[in-house]
Amino acid sequence: MNDAPDDGCAAGQGLLRRPGRLMPDALRRLVAETWTLRRQEELDAGLRFARLAEALAHLSTPAPLVELARRASEDERRHAGMCELMARGYGQDVMPPVPVVARETAPQALRFEKRVLYEVVAACCISETESTAGLTCVLAVDGPPRVRAVLRDILRDEVAHSRLGWAYLTHASESGSVAFLAPHLPAMLDDSVSPRLFARGAPEADSAALLAHGVLPHARKAEVFMQALFDVVFPGLERCGVDTAHGREWVERRRQSGT
Repeated sequence: MNDAPDDGCAAGQGLLRRPGRLMPDALRRLVAETWTLRRQEELDAGLRFARLAEALAHLSTPAPLVELARRASEDERRHAGMCELMARGYGQDVMPPVPVVARETAPQALRFEKRVLYEVVAACCISETESTAGLTCVLAVDGPPRVRAVLRDILRDEVAHSRLGWAYLTHASESGSVAFLAPHLPAMLDDSVSPRLFARGAPEADSAALLAHGVLPHARKAEVFMQALFDVVFPGLERCGVDTAHGREWVERRRQSGT
């Protein structure tokens, strides 16, 4: 059995022509590392969605939502293949191992149905919503056509994955209280971002030239993250009955600590 990520997508064809071949080495390496990291994140997400699809089916979740989760797993595997091609196109020759298990992030003390909701909210309402915001930002800048094709493909699917989370949270809130999620928001947010999100980045990490190659400059990451959090994530959670005070306090602590 071949465990390599699937690259069977039109957007991925021809990416090995090294779109960053004329970039300064420091920037090219940073872009390659970013696409390599995305590959790993997409592989992890694919495993997580596969597990969540089975869990949702076990909970007798409406069939369309279960199917969306299964499709999301396939999407993420395809994204991983595209990200690998991008990384190699920017000069990344060695790839990290393909993960075989996605870590369950929900506290084990929670009941099964609450653990499932926790993971769906963390993976979709937070992570996929934030991913959508970041991809939208980089697509606002012109870049190599192949890079933009990959970004558009991934963005289209990430929007659907985010909607899955909000649909399931709404479904759960209509069946009972989801207020238990409130104190867990800091842990969810910690898992969704770099531990150095609010720290000062290296000079090359803040280059505006990165945008054309699908990478947000470091200084923009916190800005985009915060805007999505306060404009979309927190209001959406509150509409479903989740108090976001703990999440807002987390933001202030991270900003003040500069990490």
